[in-house]
Amino acid sequence: MAEESPRERDGARFTAQLLSGPPAADPLEVVDRLLAVQAQDPRGARLAVRARTAGLRAADVDRALTAERSLVVTTLNRGTLHLVRSQDYWWLHALTTPRLFAGSTRRLGQEGVSTSAAELGVTVIRRSLQAEGPLTRWQLRERLRAARVPVEGQALVHVLLRSALLGHTLRGPMVGAEQAYVLVSDWLGPPPAPVERCAALAMLARRYLAGHAPAADGDLARWAGLPLRDARHGLRAIAPEVVERADGLVDLAGSQANPDLPPPRLLGAFDPLLHGWVDRSPVLRGHRGVVTMNGVFRPFVLVDGLAVATWRLVGSQVVLDPFDDLAELDPDVTAALDADAADVLRFLGK
Repeated sequence: MAEESPRERDGARFTAQLLSGPPAADPLEVVDRLLAVQAQDPRGARLAVRARTAGLRAADVDRALTAERSLVVTTLNRGTLHLVRSQDYWWLHALTTPRLFAGSTRRLGQEGVSTSAAELGVTVIRRSLQAEGPLTRWQLRERLRAARVPVEGQALVHVLLRSALLGHTLRGPMVGAEQAYVLVSDWLGPPPAPVERCAALAMLARRYLAGHAPAADGDLARWAGLPLRDARHGLRAIAPEVVERADGLVDLAGSQANPDLPPPRLLGAFDPLLHGWVDRSPVLRGHRGVVTMNGVFRPFVLVDGLAVATWRLVGSQVVLDPFDDLAELDPDVTAALDADAADVLRFLGK
């Protein structure tokens, strides 16, 4: 078995992530490849689509959420909001949310929401959405407040989370600049036949590798928020479809990596490139504490496959905060970053 170099590993991952090679055609193709895109930062989720496509706008993501109903946002995997294809909602929810209930119950108690109040809150949310259709977070807050369900502090967040974990609600259409809550049954229709757990673990492993290989079983477990034994079960179930590399990682058989590193690019907050594997050092090197701190993942600049700066929007201007002296970058790289910054503004409609 030939020795694999870190560059070959990283090149394969960039290709799997749609950061190298041909861009995806639309938001649905991006999410299909990545399976679940972290989405507690709405702009970050949209910028993840921008970085993997060409010529689209944030409004194209909103259209998929609203008019097409092909994408939805809900709490899955690691217990955070994720953007997923509507058709993947059912099996991913069934597979990854049961482990989240204990944490949900604990946080409700910490926020002063009793078991009975939480149950009442879920009932109020369901009845309000059934009677009134899509409602924003703040509209639901008023319905809950009127029913004397606690909504102060983080209580509202965790009552809404409980409803999502129970499979009653998700975030669907855009209402102005905010994504509204809907009943799953209203938005997606009746559920399909349940996927048997072993089959779901196999599907998870296959789909994860499509967007993240090469990877290890621990990478899959961390990404999905599942025990290591489940990740290993899923990988064993698709053993004929995978190949083991000399470095101990596994890849999908027949996958083709682009030999070139991604072009200079601005990636958004919580970009999937930082969530697919346990070890982020291949991208962040010694700058992890700058890009990610206390659970927050800042937008960053990727050059030659490495993070070289963070970036931020100041009005209608992209401002780079380099780790080192960006003046030393090749003029072609600087020009490419300027062009990509302009594309960020175009995509966001700034």
